[in-house]
Amino acid sequence: MNIKQFTQQHRDNWKELEHLTAIIGKSKKNITAKSMKQFYSLYQKASQNLSYSQTNFPNEELTGYLNELVSRAHNVLYKDQTTSMGQFLHFFTTTFVGLILEQWKAIVVAMALFTLGLLGSFFSVIADPLHIYTILPDDMAHSVDPNQLGSGDGGVDSPTMSASIMTNNIQVAFLAFAGGITLGILTVYVMVYNGIIVGALAGLFWTHGKSYDFWAYIVPHGMIELTAIFIAGGAGMLMGYKIFVPGAYSRGFQLKKQAIRSIQLIIGTIPLFIIAGVIEGYITPTAISLEAKYFVAILTIIGLILYILIGKQLFNRQQATKGVDS
Repeated sequence: MNIKQFTQQHRDNWKELEHLTAIIGKSKKNITAKSMKQFYSLYQKASQNLSYSQTNFPNEELTGYLNELVSRAHNVLYKDQTTSMGQFLHFFTTTFVGLILEQWKAIVVAMALFTLGLLGSFFSVIADPLHIYTILPDDMAHSVDPNQLGSGDGGVDSPTMSASIMTNNIQVAFLAFAGGITLGILTVYVMVYNGIIVGALAGLFWTHGKSYDFWAYIVPHGMIELTAIFIAGGAGMLMGYKIFVPGAYSRGFQLKKQAIRSIQLIIGTIPLFIIAGVIEGYITPTAISLEAKYFVAILTIIGLILYILIGKQLFNRQQATKGVDS
């Protein structure tokens, strides 16, 4: 059976499953036992069709369509749709982590680009501190004084500062993500440029013997903040790569598919930016010891690791359940 015959034979069932999935997904109140029985039957048939398509037409758009259809039907059938809180928890504990695990290579590339920019500007400033005026924007270069670090501890408007930081970081993340439309070129620029800024500042404080102090003010919020930016950057780069190298699928299909995943990744980073903003606004500028600031950084690292590990277990359990169902 060729793909045209296969499609003609099962198209009506797929359309009906789409229709029932949309209805049941909105509300189960008006669904009868007969409708649910039909829905489950169509879901099983679509799962079998997906298996057949993956074997015989692995590189066709039809396989991607069936995979999405079965996934939507599965979510309606097995996920708790009665409360938004259940969906919220499922997304951030399972779906978001699953996306990170699936696209970790792109995230690592984004981190590598940031690191490249950081190291380049760091060693440039160490070689000649005057390079700081070439690398940093004028207002930043003239306002940074390593000898004044910590002099304003406890004297900032924490709520305003926290909100401002969160807004700025989320804007950077969206810019990195949106850069995927430019085949990832803008995303690469955003990642490298942000690395250059951090590296130049690190180099400046190094030349003044203030590295220990500098990183104490960076790492408490920086570990979470940079993780979120790397995720956003990876999302943008992967989208750009799939548009540039669509493989067996059309560029339109890849753009739609990757845009959905990338948007989910961006949504998932928002709580990370909120946490980082709170730390940077309320903890980093407070008059506590540098060691205490480093301790906060260690806690954030442990928290990130535990979050990923727990999310990975939940994601693997979900995938195993899907495998049994299909």
